[in-house]
Amino acid sequence: MKLFYAPGACSIGIHVLLEELGKPYDGVAVNLREGAQFKPEFTTVNPKSKVPTVIDDEGTVRTEFPAIAWWLARKNPYANLLPDDIDQQARALELMDYCVATIHMQGFARIFRSSNFAPSASDEAAVKARGTEIAEKGFATLDKALAGKEYAVGKFSIADSALFYVEYWAKRVGIALPANCAAHLERMLARPSVQRTLAAEGLA
Repeated sequence: MKLFYAPGACSIGIHVLLEELGKPYDGVAVNLREGAQFKPEFTTVNPKSKVPTVIDDEGTVRTEFPAIAWWLARKNPYANLLPDDIDQQARALELMDYCVATIHMQGFARIFRSSNFAPSASDEAAVKARGTEIAEKGFATLDKALAGKEYAVGKFSIADSALFYVEYWAKRVGIALPANCAAHLERMLARPSVQRTLAAEGLA
C-alpha cells in the first residue's frame, strides 16, 4: 500500500489509521507549497490533485478522506476501526463527515485559503474571520458529542482520526478548543500511532 500525503494536511488522519493497522506501507510526501499536486507525477495518480490518496496492493487508487477511512476499516476488521453496532457505525460516519465537510471545508478552508472565497484581497480578513467562526461553532458541537467519552463513539474509530486533524489544526492556528475537544486531542497525541505519524511527517 502507498499513501500520498502532505505533512500536517488532512491526510495526517489517514496516516494515523495506517499506523493503527500495523501493516507495511510506503509514505510519499507531496509538497503542496511547491505545487507538486498539480504536476504530472501526481496528477497521473490522482487528477483531483488532492491528498490523501492511497494506492492499494492491487493498484487501485482510493481518494477522499471519508471513503479511504471507511475502506481501511472494512478491509481490516481486526483493527476495530468501526464499531460492530450499525447505529454506532452511522454515528462515527456522521461525526467524520461533519469534521471533513463542515469544520475543514467550510471553516479551515476559509482560514488557510481565504483568497479562494474572497472577491478581492480586501475581503480576505472577513473571510478568515468567518472561517474561524464556523470552526469554533463546529468544535462546540463536537464538544457536546464527546461529553463523557474518551473517543467519538466510545472506543477509538475512524471518526477520531478526523476529529484529530481538525483539533490539531485548531492548535496550530490558535483556536481555543473547548474542554472535551482539548482532552481528546491530548488523548490522541498520546497514542503511539499518532506519535509515529508525527515523527514520520517531521512534526514531532
